[in-house]
Amino acid sequence: MNITQSEIANLPTVHGNFLIQSFKENHKEHLVIYTKELCETPNVRIHSECLTGDAIGSIKCDCQAQLNFSLDYIAKHGGMVIYLRQEGRNIGLLNKVNAYALQDKGMNTIEANHQLGFRTDERSYEIVEYILNKFDIKKINLLTNNPKKVESLENVEIVERKPIIVGETSKNKEYLKVKKEQMGHLL
Repeated sequence: MNITQSEIANLPTVHGNFLIQSFKENHKEHLVIYTKELCETPNVRIHSECLTGDAIGSIKCDCQAQLNFSLDYIAKHGGMVIYLRQEGRNIGLLNKVNAYALQDKGMNTIEANHQLGFRTDERSYEIVEYILNKFDIKKINLLTNNPKKVESLENVEIVERKPIIVGETSKNKEYLKVKKEQMGHLL
């Protein structure tokens, strides 16, 4: 892996005060948002970028609600959010919007991805272990509903998986049902 990293900077937020550091992996720049004090078993959220949810507040998904919950939780209990630049389950923003258009015609998220020639989920998590290793973190409490994230961490002990059950709306009920029934999310 060819990875470079930024300096560390302060980041005061509505959730609390954090430190930030960016890790550049090829053309993707990931962000680590963390508390000053990291205990032996920090709380960690692996969050994939969702511009429409995280920044714009779309209620087609639960991404912003999960991110806000995680930042609040970590501000209170310590730990980090590893913000991965993997928009739209790593199909990119243009393809994500195309998938949205297919969803408007009745497809679910998985069917739309397949129609566009992608797998159900194109994300990868190798950079996460690299980042945790840089912080000398060997065990974590993982904030996730996604079993793929749990399975992806081979060299880090997951002491506890903490569920994040937030953000259900009438607009994303079917989306969450697909995540649970077809992707195995622990909702």
